[in-house]
Amino acid sequence: MCSPCFDGFTGYGVPVDPLAPLLDLADVAPALAEARERVDAAMRHRALRRHGGQVAAEASLRAAVSSAALEGSVYDLDDVRGGTVTDPVVQGALRVAEGIGGLVDLWPRAPRQVLAKLHVLAARGVVPPADLGRLTGSAERVDLLAGLVAGNDRTPPLLLAAVVHAELITLRPFAGPAGVVARAAARLTLISRGFDPRGLVAVEVGHQSREPEYVGSAGAYATGTPDGLRSWLRHYASAVIIAADEITAIGDNVLATV
Repeated sequence: MCSPCFDGFTGYGVPVDPLAPLLDLADVAPALAEARERVDAAMRHRALRRHGGQVAAEASLRAAVSSAALEGSVYDLDDVRGGTVTDPVVQGALRVAEGIGGLVDLWPRAPRQVLAKLHVLAARGVVPPADLGRLTGSAERVDLLAGLVAGNDRTPPLLLAAVVHAELITLRPFAGPAGVVARAAARLTLISRGFDPRGLVAVEVGHQSREPEYVGSAGAYATGTPDGLRSWLRHYASAVIIAADEITAIGDNVLATV
């Protein structure tokens, strides 16, 4: 786990950016900057002027399908779109995707509460009802992460989202599809911090398209070494770039069909 990420951090209300040293790791700052530029360029797509809602809905669907696939529930996108897939992990990922919009404002104020809500949405029908929204361990670490999120307007959004994702995917503090929760929390971070206010950046698609790298870099992050942290952050930037290209592809398809 990334213990250096929390050095000097004591609780809610982040006075300084405890993640700033991560930007000094080799190639990390340029990789994140490139990812930001690619997203900014994708956000200028013509389809978003009149069909932004349609693009956002498709991006949300693709994010859900990819997130479920990363938990082992792999299904064709068109089958999920057609409503024929009843797999509980897929259904949970779809509920999470639908519910994210209503949690954006709460996330930076009460992240622990939001994580519990995300788990309830993701794990219904997968774990016993008594386990929904309840941590299975790592409570102290989750508290530290919640404190890092709450009131933090200093850490660059992309960097914060990457750390939120990695911490939760490493800890897996909930039973069942904890990865769905981790990826949703990262997406909430990007939306609530203004990096992706319209919910268009389906980073989950990027993770799935580079799944071996995703798994490997997450494992490297868990070592807490500089090389491990660097590996994860570079992967995250690459996944965001793929997500930016996905916006363009969705936008092109929308314009071709209207």
